[in-house]
Amino acid sequence: MTLVINNDMVAQVLTMQDTIDALEKAYRDLAEREAVCRPRIDVQIPTRDGKVYQWGTMEGGSVGGDFAIRMKSDVTYETEYEGVRVHEKYCSEPGLYCGLILVTNVENGEPLAFINDGVLQHMRVGADGGIGVKYMSREDSEVVCMLGSGGMARSHLDAFLCVRDIKKVQVFSPTKANRELYAEEMRAKHDIEVVVCNNPEDAYKGADIIAGVTNSSVPVVIAECLEPGQHILNVGGGTGMVGSDVQERVDVYFRFGNAPAPVGLPEMSLADEWITYAARPDVDNGITQKPLGTRAHGVAMPDKVIYFDDLLEGTNRGRTSSEQITYSERGNLQGNQFHAVAGRTYELAKAEGLGHEIPTEWLLQDIRD
Repeated sequence: MTLVINNDMVAQVLTMQDTIDALEKAYRDLAEREAVCRPRIDVQIPTRDGKVYQWGTMEGGSVGGDFAIRMKSDVTYETEYEGVRVHEKYCSEPGLYCGLILVTNVENGEPLAFINDGVLQHMRVGADGGIGVKYMSREDSEVVCMLGSGGMARSHLDAFLCVRDIKKVQVFSPTKANRELYAEEMRAKHDIEVVVCNNPEDAYKGADIIAGVTNSSVPVVIAECLEPGQHILNVGGGTGMVGSDVQERVDVYFRFGNAPAPVGLPEMSLADEWITYAARPDVDNGITQKPLGTRAHGVAMPDKVIYFDDLLEGTNRGRTSSEQITYSERGNLQGNQFHAVAGRTYELAKAEGLGHEIPTEWLLQDIRD
């Protein structure tokens, strides 16, 4: 039987530590060529009302593990909210989304599960932030500057607590009610101090970890507010790439890796965060995440970059001083992440007897393609 696993079931079985462990193994497997993935591919088609339909996929798998493809069907657009330019999306109608992960068995090709990607997505992005903090932040880091108060701010704090002894969070987001609700929830959940800041500058003061976790279309990390010894991560903020003024302040840039080139075609190696194919490609769609005629960002600071395999091989230790400012990001490895975390989720759900069963034969046929 093939399982259909919804977000409630994912939340019931998948822990943040599970997610961190699965991702670290996936990065090791990729470095050792035991796993493979490709960059995210987006197909964009203009809609009649001036928005953009976007179909996005990312996929990967590993030897002795599972294969997975994540599929997203969105209508996307940008809008102004509380004075900030933000990227919005929906499927069918605002407030609804369609993201599915198909997990298959690499030994016999059998479809194992369809999984809603909402909770799993927040978990895997938060776990990425936790892995960056684990390897690049100072070991005595205990104060977090949280720029954002949505779902990603919640999953990132979960991850930070897995790898560091966090004692205090200083949170800012544009909407006062949202940041106050976040503070209330995090105090109750984690029994730690959470300070609500009325401007972003105050959130940086004395912090060890700077977490920009928003759906802003422009960078949110402020270079002038950075202090020596801080570690930075950024989700959203114009593709997650910090501004050049911030880059100048960074001493060590930890990028987990790049998707490998196709076999026999090294010239097709790309570090781009995603690759877009578009109908009416010469028409500016207004999505500033990727302005017309440009490429999605790749290796932002090539003169400062180290990779996961550098740490594994001992060729670079990363941070070498408590005064250095460090920065971490995944790279274009989404496909590698989803097979690892979705495969683990399937195992956990199956062990707990969770998931709606559908006959696998519904998905098979006796006509060869």
